[in-house]
Amino acid sequence: MTIRNLVGFVATAIIFIVAILLGRALWVHYMDEPWTRDGRVRAEIVNVAPDVSGAVVDLPVKDNQMVKKGDLLMQIDPSHYQIAVEQAQAAVAARKAELQMRRDDAKRRADMDSLVVSKENQENATHTASAAEAAYQQALAALDAAKLNLARTRVVSPVDGYVTNLNVFRGDYATAGAAKLAIVDSHSFWVYGYFEETKLPHVHIGDKAEVRLMSGGTLEGHVESISRGIYDRDNPQSRELLADVNPTFNWVRLAQRVPVRVRIDSVPEGVVLAAGITCTVVVKQS
Repeated sequence: MTIRNLVGFVATAIIFIVAILLGRALWVHYMDEPWTRDGRVRAEIVNVAPDVSGAVVDLPVKDNQMVKKGDLLMQIDPSHYQIAVEQAQAAVAARKAELQMRRDDAKRRADMDSLVVSKENQENATHTASAAEAAYQQALAALDAAKLNLARTRVVSPVDGYVTNLNVFRGDYATAGAAKLAIVDSHSFWVYGYFEETKLPHVHIGDKAEVRLMSGGTLEGHVESISRGIYDRDNPQSRELLADVNPTFNWVRLAQRVPVRVRIDSVPEGVVLAAGITCTVVVKQS
């Protein structure tokens, strides 16, 4: 064997060994290492609906605007609710006067001799005073409810976040319980990484994680929890609540993906987070 042939053999062997090592490294990287490109940034979305109905007379926010907890989002026309408060206050005054009258009447009858007023009349006067007391308390409760409704004409933000899906305009009629806008809680962003089940043995709660956004930003976080269940499409329940087992079985089995929740520890300055954007999640094994 000439030196030229020997060099060619050695070069071929080296290339073959490098190819094997590279193939094995790629296999381990794609099949075993805990990372996934199937990641989603999530956040808590608060649907904001008024507690009372009425015309919207003020709307000081715009779509995608940043708001603080307690900021006014919309003002419902308070006219009817102010009148309701005044009516409730008048009812309280009337009930209070009646209560005082019934108490005085019961006291006078109690002080009279039993020969003048029967015991039955004395007891009836006492019961009438108790009923007036209950009516007075009911009027006070109605006044509190009227004041609460008046206060609820101011719809304020329950969290710090961003206004989104603004579906109301000044002059619209807002119905109690019907959501008019949503607030994306700015302090609630997290990441769901959907890991193949074959990689779950390498994922542990508390492991450091790196979140690479498609926009180019990188976030640092850690594994907060691992989902304990996903839907089995091949085994739904029948109408009789029995297992509806699929009679066919594919020999090529695809690894299922299990959600892994990643808590974001830090967000670099300038990185814009939006619920629903995609990312790559890499878990750093400890």
